[in-house]
Parts: sequence; C-alpha cells; structure tokens
Amino acid sequence: MDDAPIVNAKETDKVIIVTGASRGIGAATARLAGQRGYRVCVNYMRDRSAAEAVVRSIEADGGRAIAVPADVAREDDVVRLFTEVDDQLGRVTALVNNAGILESQMRVEQMSADRLHRLFAANVIGCFLCAREAVRRMSTRHGGRGGSIVNVSSAAARLGSPGEYVDYAATKGAIDTLTIGLAKEVAAEGIRVNAVRPAFIYTDIHASGGEPGRVDRVKHAVPMRRGGYADEVAKAIIWLTSDEASYSTGAFIDVSGGA
Repeated sequence: MDDAPIVNAKETDKVIIVTGASRGIGAATARLAGQRGYRVCVNYMRDRSAAEAVVRSIEADGGRAIAVPADVAREDDVVRLFTEVDDQLGRVTALVNNAGILESQMRVEQMSADRLHRLFAANVIGCFLCAREAVRRMSTRHGGRGGSIVNVSSAAARLGSPGEYVDYAATKGAIDTLTIGLAKEVAAEGIRVNAVRPAFIYTDIHASGGEPGRVDRVKHAVPMRRGGYADEVAKAIIWLTSDEASYSTGAFIDVSGGA
C-alpha cells in the first residue's frame, strides 16, 4: 500500500464511484483515487458545497471528477447516480460503498423502529442497491470488463459496540456478510469484492452519535494507543481497488490500530 505515482486521470479508463464522499473517509478516498488516475464520482446526499470542494481538489491535482447528489437508501436515486456516471464519466470500474449514518448513543432497549429502519436503509440497503448497479455494469456476464467493489464496514461488526451503537454494529455485520457472499457470487465474472473495517478514526461521524471527542476518549484502549486518520483508511481502500490486489476477493483489511 505504498504511495504510487500520480497519474493524470484523462490518460486512463478507470472510473470510480465513492458514496458519501463529501467528508471523512469518503472524501479522502475520492481525493486519493483522483491522484491514482481514476475519473471520480463524488456522491453526496446534502452537503453540495463540501462535495464540490472535493471535486475542485481533485481537479487541482490534474484529475477529473463530478459531484452527484443521491440518497443511496432510495432505489431511484441510486439508478440515477449510476446513469449520470455512465453519461459523464463512462462505465464504472470501481465502487466504494462508503455512505452510512450513525445515530445517538443508546442501549438496545431504547431504540425505536424508526431509528432501526433509517440505519438499515442507509447502511445496508444502500450498499446492496449500489452493488447491484455496479455488478450490472462490471460483470462479464452482462458484457462488462470486470471491476472492483470495496465495502466500508467497521470493526464494530466484530466488537458489537455495546451500550453505544449495537444497531450500527449490526448493519456493519450485514455488510461483512454481503462482502463474503457477493465476492463468491461474482468471482468468475471479473469482479472482486472486498471490505475495510476501520475503527476509532477521526471523522465527523462521531458528532452524529453525540460525542465528537469519542476517539480521544477510547484511543488509550487501542493497542497502537492512537486514533486513526481518514487517509489511512483511504489507502487501504484504493489498494483493494487496484491491480495490486488482483487475487484478493472476499477479504477484509482491519484499519483499527490493532483493536
């Protein structure tokens, strides 16, 4: 996962969609993909200005990028997202299923059905819908040339997040299962499906749970004794999309400081 030379995106036919790419891990992944020669779709749901700032940073490095709004939990939005990429950038060759949400810390007995529906729609159904559209374009079974899907899971899928986010952890457990099953389903069709499992990363998502400083609170329990950074996760993601990972599918990279 060493840094590779920057390649002008116009010289390649690599097209990547990064969902939830206006901030955090998604933004870092989109920027790195642009540096590595991908034409980049920066997907976002609400923060247009942040997404456009990511696009400008990619363009400043000589790459090509577009920002496309879409709520991945909505099937019609997902179909439109991929259609816009087809029209503006070309057929997708890599998908990073990064979009996801987190809600306030609470125990399971406090959780409402509405909360659970929101989390599973965004974190699980959204990944399935995006993966479906990617497979329809990448699979040799459908006339595609293959490709790579990377799902952003979480160490929470292994740890359970008791007392805080058991529902979020459960959605990421579902993503782990999706990764394994889909990898086997499309392996003979030129598509690799892998996942990264970050933990304790300095991003804005912790504020959504009501504790912006959560990483600093828990970092001393991490074997490496520090929190992680979005660009560290992005490097693992982009390695998995690259030809350097050509014989890896159904695999997981934990980016969690040893937790």
